[in-house]
Amino acid sequence: MKQWIALATLAAVSVGANAQSFPGNKPVAIVVPFTAGGPTDRVARDLAEAMRKLIPGSNFVVENTAGAGGTIGANRVAKAAPDGHTLLLFHIGMAATPALYRKLSYKPLEDFEFLGMVNDVPMTLIGKPQLPANTYRDFENYIRANAGKLNIAHAGLGSASHLCGLLWQSNVQTKDAMTTIPFGGTAPAMTALIGGQVDMMCDQTTNTTAQIEGGRVKAFAVTTAKPLSNHPVLKHYPSLQEMGMKNFNLTIWHGLYAPKGTPPAVTKLLNDTLKKALKDPEFVKKNEGLGAIVVTDNRTDPAEHKKFVAAEMVKIKAAVDAAGKYAD
Repeated sequence: MKQWIALATLAAVSVGANAQSFPGNKPVAIVVPFTAGGPTDRVARDLAEAMRKLIPGSNFVVENTAGAGGTIGANRVAKAAPDGHTLLLFHIGMAATPALYRKLSYKPLEDFEFLGMVNDVPMTLIGKPQLPANTYRDFENYIRANAGKLNIAHAGLGSASHLCGLLWQSNVQTKDAMTTIPFGGTAPAMTALIGGQVDMMCDQTTNTTAQIEGGRVKAFAVTTAKPLSNHPVLKHYPSLQEMGMKNFNLTIWHGLYAPKGTPPAVTKLLNDTLKKALKDPEFVKKNEGLGAIVVTDNRTDPAEHKKFVAAEMVKIKAAVDAAGKYAD
């Protein structure tokens, strides 16, 4: 009995020491499972800077490991050493990949420590500048009148733009009226849209706001339940729910994760640091400027974060199964 108590005490001291010395001289890599320059990458870089400022001497760096709808990067973190030095910033794809990839190499709810939610990012329905429609209603009438002639771009299977387009087409019942064009990332998809090679896309405000403001694309609607009335650029566009899509409310949330088995003291330190970073005025301002909303509710707690993702999995699986289109 005494030996067991001694071992338990030693283990507790060891974990405490790990937390006190973390991260030491070793950088903390925040893995983004998408290409550099995209909306999730931007969120990660702003978050890395906000967290770095809170731990003296630390170095938070962003590493892009793209491919297969985010699953390559997520698998990398799931299999990484559980020491807190390799983290994952993933969006709604964390909940979507189990439905899209039926032979997934990791289990989202079992292979990660949930560290907390970061933000909610609305989506915008946008079109190439040459489209004759100028309002959402005109746009909807235009795609119905040109069934089979138009296409919709996305940044790859499992991407935010893919999921948004899938759910929108399901609601507006146009899935057979448009050709889907997948790209290898958000940047090339946006370039094609601006150049007029594709007709439309649904993407995160973090990626579309500057393009809309600059007049390089046409915007038709936002995916939140209500219009973004406080945003200087996006306040001019209606919500899809306002346009008649009952209960349509889609935001592309981001969450932070560590490999399963990361010491509790380290995950607590990371969670505490994350919560403080979410209150950083500069980080909040950068998010607001892009139409993103920093999370302030209980989803910043690991248990509530995990509970939320589990519920999202159920909702998204129903939509993917209804569409019958899988990535494997």
